[in-house]
Amino acid sequence: MANITMEQIQELRGRTGVGMMDCKKALVESNGDMEKALEILRKKGASIAAKRSGNATEQGIIHSYIHPGAQVGVLIEVVCETDFVAKTDDMKNFAADVCMQIAALKPKYLAPEDVDAAFIEKEKAILKEELIKSGKPEKMVDQIVEGKLGKIYAEICLIKQTYVKDDKLTIEDLLKGLIAKLGESIKIKRFVRFEIGAE
Repeated sequence: MANITMEQIQELRGRTGVGMMDCKKALVESNGDMEKALEILRKKGASIAAKRSGNATEQGIIHSYIHPGAQVGVLIEVVCETDFVAKTDDMKNFAADVCMQIAALKPKYLAPEDVDAAFIEKEKAILKEELIKSGKPEKMVDQIVEGKLGKIYAEICLIKQTYVKDDKLTIEDLLKGLIAKLGESIKIKRFVRFEIGAE
């Protein structure tokens, strides 16, 4: 068994925001492997999220962020089950981090299911045509198109974007970490990004 140091626990806590004991347990379970420990905590968050996904989320916060220079602003609504969790610093910090993500990476949609179907069909058609012209075997084309669509979602959907503060996480991973820590159903309900001169 690996000897787990306080520095490892603090690093994992810093990356996930999850409590010290949960970080220690994940590191012990992963035999000191930081990436495996991260995966363990993500799965725990996903498990809690799945169990609690049907729970009513009628509490939450609205957070605003104005980027220095006052040319870009973001509003986000993050919902949860209880007023107690809504008031925690963890919720506020999560909302603040996600606002900065939105300001920086300009997502157009929250999740893949929100993307305009006509846009996706048009993208699929363009990708298929390019692949067929380049001589790819037809039975591989659909698979390649799905892979390329995943990359498009990772650009335009907030939940699928790589987190700007830690490129090993997506916003979805960050959210699952928060759910694991706070033990409630938490969702990003909606957001809006304003930019001077943008349509």
